[in-house]
Amino acid sequence: MPEIKKPIKTSMYNASICKPDQHIENLIYHLSPEANIIETKIRQKINYSNDGARKCYLLLEGSIALCRTRDSFMMNSESAPYVFGLSNQLSVSDYLHMQTLEPSRIACLSLSAANTIIAEKDLWESLAHLLIYTAGRVYEHCTRISAPSSYAIIRSQLYELMQESEELRSSITAANYIQSRTFLSRSSIMKILAELKKGSYITTERGLLLQIKQGIPLKY
Repeated sequence: MPEIKKPIKTSMYNASICKPDQHIENLIYHLSPEANIIETKIRQKINYSNDGARKCYLLLEGSIALCRTRDSFMMNSESAPYVFGLSNQLSVSDYLHMQTLEPSRIACLSLSAANTIIAEKDLWESLAHLLIYTAGRVYEHCTRISAPSSYAIIRSQLYELMQESEELRSSITAANYIQSRTFLSRSSIMKILAELKKGSYITTERGLLLQIKQGIPLKY
């Protein structure tokens, strides 16, 4: 059966990154027997290292953000299914930590156990697909935050927000979502959001993004 891939639309150029769900599920299937299930609350912090050992986390339900530890700047986010801890296992220090964006269900096992299972079960192809997807998401993030103007960044973040789960979109305002992922001032974000709403490009209620009614113009 051909692999079913979930397209992740990039915000600025209408391109897409295909999330390799089948390969991610394959990794989760083989790693889960050695993992402990954890039910998390919203905004719960999760470290890659615990008790002096690196961990591998399987995101079974919900969504999680990657945050820079020194200032908690939100780098990116992923929704289930996903596997954390494999792509950055060679980093010297924990410059990133995870934070749940909604109540989530995850499974945790040691990184060494995960690597052993991947080798024993010959899961290299699935791992490669996960790493390629992760690299693409990092590149997409760099493209978004290096956009030539505040408007372009906000435009891309609005499309990104629309790709999030309904539960997440109903729990965070568009302004807070954008501010947590960019270096833009709140005043500039609010000004552009107000103009987009006035022009009937977006629909918001109490600050929550409900709909992008028509294509947001590329230029302000």
